[in-house]
Amino acid sequence: MQEGCTVVLPTYNEEGNIGKMVSTLRELYPDFYVLVMDDNSKDRTKEIVEEISAKDDHVRFFTRDPNDRGLSASIFEGIMESKTRYFINMDSDFQHPPSALAGMYDLLKDGSQLTIGIRRDRSNLDGFARWIGSWGAHYLAAFTLKLHDKQISSDIMSGLFGGDTEMCQQVIEEHRSELEMKGYKALFDLMKYVPKDINLTEYPYDFGEREAGESKISAIIPISLLKQCDGWGRFLSRILEMKPFNTVLKKVLKN
Repeated sequence: MQEGCTVVLPTYNEEGNIGKMVSTLRELYPDFYVLVMDDNSKDRTKEIVEEISAKDDHVRFFTRDPNDRGLSASIFEGIMESKTRYFINMDSDFQHPPSALAGMYDLLKDGSQLTIGIRRDRSNLDGFARWIGSWGAHYLAAFTLKLHDKQISSDIMSGLFGGDTEMCQQVIEEHRSELEMKGYKALFDLMKYVPKDINLTEYPYDFGEREAGESKISAIIPISLLKQCDGWGRFLSRILEMKPFNTVLKKVLKN
C-alpha cells in the first residue's frame, strides 16, 4: 500500500460534470489518484475520462460489471481497487466541494481512521419532503448503529467520507455478504461493521448545488436504507415495496 490518497468517484451518466471534476481534483491535488468507478454509463462519461487518463497516469477509469450495478457496490469496489494508504469517496456533481478534501486528508494523516464530511446546512435539499426524509433516514440509521453499539456521526447519510484503506478493505472483505450492495448509503454500512473504537472524525462543509445532470433520487433509496436497518427495517421495506405504499412514496419524493 503506497502513501497518498485515492479519490473514488462513483458515476452513472455524469458527462456534464465528470471532466470538470477530474480536472479540478488533479489541479488542486496533484499527488492524489482519481479512480472513476462507472456503472456502465449510457452517455460520454467513459470517453471523457479515458481522454484524460490517456495523458495522466493518476487518473483511472473502471467499468463495472453490468450485472453488479448499484451505488454502494461501486463505492465498495472502488475502495477495494484503491492502492493508497487513504481514500476519499465523493460525488462528481460538485455538491461535495473538492476544496473539502484537503481538510479531510489532513485528518486522515493525523490518525483518523474514518472521516466524514458533514453538511453545515441541509436547507438547500430539493423539497421539504426530501429535507424531512434526510433527517428521518439519519435517525433511523443512528438508531441502528446504537443497537450495534457503534459510533454515531452527525451526518450518517453523507456521501462524502474517507478512511484508512486497508481497514475498510478488511471490513468489506469480511462482511461482503451482509452489505447492501444495491444500496445508496455505503457509509452507513461501513459504520455498522468497523471496530467501535476507531478514531472517527468529522469535517464540516457547505453542501453545493448539482452543476449538471439530474438527481438520481427515487423511491428505491428509502426502501434500500430500510433494508440496511436490520430485521425491523427489512420488514418495513417489504411493506413500502407493496404497490399502494410504493405509489404514495413516489409521489412524496416528487414534491
